[in-house]
Amino acid sequence: MKQSLLNKSLIATAVFVALGFGGYRAYQPVHAQAPVVATTAARPLVALPDFSGLVERYGPAVVNISVTQNVKTAYNGAKNLDPNDPAFEFFRHFGLPMPEQAPPSRGQGSGFIISADGVILTNAHVVANAAEVTVRLTDRREFTAKVLGTDPQTDVAVLKIDAKDLPTVRLGDSDKVRVGEWAVAIGSPFGFENTVTSGIVSAKSRSLPDGTYVPFIQTDVAVNPGNSGGPLFNLNGEVIGINSQIYSSTGGYQGLSFAIPIDMVVKVKDQLVAHGKVSRGRMGVTIQEVNQSLAQSFGLKQTGGALISSVEPGSPAAKAGLKDGDVILSLDGQDISRSIDLSARVAELRPGTTATLGIWRKGAAQDIRISVGEAKPETVAGKGGSSAEETGKLGLAVRSLNPQEQQQAKLDGGLLVEEVSGAAAKAGIQPGDLVLAVNGTPVRNVEELRNLTSKHGKSIALLIQREQARLFVPIKAG
Repeated sequence: MKQSLLNKSLIATAVFVALGFGGYRAYQPVHAQAPVVATTAARPLVALPDFSGLVERYGPAVVNISVTQNVKTAYNGAKNLDPNDPAFEFFRHFGLPMPEQAPPSRGQGSGFIISADGVILTNAHVVANAAEVTVRLTDRREFTAKVLGTDPQTDVAVLKIDAKDLPTVRLGDSDKVRVGEWAVAIGSPFGFENTVTSGIVSAKSRSLPDGTYVPFIQTDVAVNPGNSGGPLFNLNGEVIGINSQIYSSTGGYQGLSFAIPIDMVVKVKDQLVAHGKVSRGRMGVTIQEVNQSLAQSFGLKQTGGALISSVEPGSPAAKAGLKDGDVILSLDGQDISRSIDLSARVAELRPGTTATLGIWRKGAAQDIRISVGEAKPETVAGKGGSSAEETGKLGLAVRSLNPQEQQQAKLDGGLLVEEVSGAAAKAGIQPGDLVLAVNGTPVRNVEELRNLTSKHGKSIALLIQREQARLFVPIKAG
């Protein structure tokens, strides 16, 4: 199970007491007295649900997913080459190293069948970099699955197996989910197939600092490694989300689990099946939550909306006339309660669409029309509505610092590293580092970084700031 990137230790003291339903009960000896008659006041206010019918009907549509990955390890000479390979003599003669193939890496997750002909939904991180994906049903049949498409930004993947007349789940409406209602998860935690756990919906539209704009459904359903990609059901037996993340200091369940709303999943699935990729709308603003103090400062009667803290020059937002300090209250007539709502809804708009924003500016409400742009394939909405863009040559996902972050870091520019892979990871760069310069030339935005790295060949030195220290990190770019 993928953990939230906010991985700070949680310190909790758990006190366990003997509980009867409805509260603590103390038992005392009963002497020769009249029998105690239970009154209606002692009855539970809410009857506990029975999930057996739900599990019996839809459990067979939940599958176990096994993934095999081929991992290259350190260079270890040509000893693993086939002697009949033409390259064997070349490497033996010159003593050159060849990458040694490590034993295959294996992982497990969950998924669920949404069509009788074998279309399956799961998490993108479950099948990331997979060499082979095997799907196992509850009747022990196994199939090799084809990955139709993945979308790392929402963590959704679509698989297909060659089969007919398969059991399927029913998809629900995640917009109708209510906080406090029961929820049921079925998956394969730690490889224990078709494990059922239950709890309640703890919150909706939960924003996580993980570089995505997904408005997660938060639950207290027990979810552990291996539950990733499995369904979250309501009591009607409808899937309302895909279990995706946990908030944990140990790697295991600690009472906080997060599911991707099924409404968002379906929209992503439709695009992946039709086009193999997902197109998203983009405005080009940095936004933040409106708390009570900010609402009072801007003359709003109540908290809500998304406060624009910066507008990207030349962006659709700039062309529409949006300004720093504007508070976006609605999009096409739908209220924006939290900043994550705006990020998610804009992303769902087709590029080129004209939308109407209801904004609050200098104590007055007004409408602004905006032509939505297209987000780049590697652009995702981050915390506060910022964006991270990946430079494939370096293996870095970075975003520009907003004005508050620049002020805090005492910088005029710079890029925040949000994800690392490839050459940058090998060089030791870490998420949270700040990229200040390329070969001595300062960088202030992603475009400058991309232009500078393209001009300097394969040997690049990045000036990195980590906490209070600065150092140049040499990278052999791919």
